[in-house]
Amino acid sequence: MFKTRSLKPERIDTGDYTPDEYAVFLREIAFINRYFGDSRALRKTLLRDIERLDLRDFSVLDVGAGSGELLRLIAKFAQVSDRKAQLTGIDLNEMSADTMQTASDDFPAISPVRGDALSLPFADNSFDYAISSLFFHHLTDEQIVAALKEMSRVARRRVIVIDLERSVKAWLLYKLFCVAYRISPLVRQDGSLSIRKGFQVEEFENIAVDVGLDEFFVTRVAPYRLVLGSRTAIDLR
Repeated sequence: MFKTRSLKPERIDTGDYTPDEYAVFLREIAFINRYFGDSRALRKTLLRDIERLDLRDFSVLDVGAGSGELLRLIAKFAQVSDRKAQLTGIDLNEMSADTMQTASDDFPAISPVRGDALSLPFADNSFDYAISSLFFHHLTDEQIVAALKEMSRVARRRVIVIDLERSVKAWLLYKLFCVAYRISPLVRQDGSLSIRKGFQVEEFENIAVDVGLDEFFVTRVAPYRLVLGSRTAIDLR
């Protein structure tokens, strides 16, 4: 069942949850991201690139931003390194956008927006970077191409996509993790399915080719994350 991506929708995608379940979902996903993966991948890609270029002023769009956990990480990085950041998080779910706003009260650089990743409400080249984390596995193959083209359209410098590497080991370890940390049923069930909906290196490479990224990289980051990045934004003319 790991040779190809699962096409089964997750509960979080069908709306099969209560407001309380969704609040717990956002809290637990932020915890998982903070300690078990995406923050590390972000440091090794986006933040490293900003340091390499010594950007003192930069902007980032986070597509499918959820509660805005990664934007707050970027905001803290900017504060510590004395940089000016303009950070925008977009999510279609109203509760995610509201939670992002509430959780980011201490970070005036963060602006939540409710909107569609497949039709971003921003002009071309509006941001230095467009990033997305643990969002693409929720999309169909056709939607992935559309979302990545939209991200490339609005990004001047680079696009970075972080998502799950599909593997049996990751699936088994996640089940053990959920037991150890008493993860809620919604996150436990959807998380296990998310891994089956994840990607392998060659699939990310094929996506980049389909979109038209002439210069791109795909790399693994522990634990079981894949990062697809463009070295330059694509020309959509």
